[in-house]
Amino acid sequence: MNKRVLVVDDNGDIRQIVVTAFENEGWTAFSADNGATALRKFDEVSPDLIVLDILMPGMSGTDVCREIRHKSSVPIIFLSARDEDVDRIIGLEIGADDYVTKPFNPRELVARAKAIFRRVGAQLSPLPESASSNVLRHGQLTLDVERFKAFWNEEHIELTKTEFLLLRTLLRHPGRVFSRDELMKGAYDDGTFVSDRTIDSHIRRLRGKLAEIGADPIETVRGVGYTLLEEL
Repeated sequence: MNKRVLVVDDNGDIRQIVVTAFENEGWTAFSADNGATALRKFDEVSPDLIVLDILMPGMSGTDVCREIRHKSSVPIIFLSARDEDVDRIIGLEIGADDYVTKPFNPRELVARAKAIFRRVGAQLSPLPESASSNVLRHGQLTLDVERFKAFWNEEHIELTKTEFLLLRTLLRHPGRVFSRDELMKGAYDDGTFVSDRTIDSHIRRLRGKLAEIGADPIETVRGVGYTLLEEL
C-alpha cells in the first residue's frame, strides 16, 4: 500500500511509534509536533491519511481537523487520551473517520487505516464500462472512449482531446476529488508536465462547453482540485 501518512502529535515518542508502524507497512510517513506545522505540511505533501492527536498545546487537533475539512476529505484518525463517548461523538461529527484512544496498539492503528481505505476503495471503484469497453456512462453523461466523443443526454459536446481526457478521468470515479496533478497525469499520457494554472484553464473551458448545453457536473473543491458530481 504505497500511501502517504501525516502523523501529528506533540509527544515525540508517540510520533515515532506511529511513523515506524506505518513505514513498516510500506507507507511514506511525515510528522508534525503541532497544529500549525501540520497544516503547513498537509499543503506540502498532500497526505492520503492523517493521524491526529486531539490534545495539543496551541492549536488543538479538532481545530486542525476543522481547517482541513474546509478544503479536503482526506481520511483522519484521531488519537486521544480521553475515552469518553462525548469526545468520540464530537470527533466524528467534525469530520474524523475514526477515533483511537491512548494507549493503543500500533498494529491496530495501521489495521484501522487500511480498513478506511478498503471502504473508500469500495465507494470509489471505477464505473463499469460497456461490453465493448469503449463507453463510459454516468447519469446523463456518456463518453465514447474509442472515438473521443462526449454526449450529455444524447447531445454531442465538441471537446478537445485534453478536455475529453480530463472529463474521462473525472468520470471514472464520480465523487472522488482529483488533485490537479492527478488530472494532469490523466490528460497527458506522455508524461508532459503543465502548471496548475493550465489545468484550471482547461477545466474552465470544459465547464463552459458543458454550461452551453445546460450541464454543470464538475465541482471545485477549494485548495484540493475537482470532482464530478456523484448524481447527474
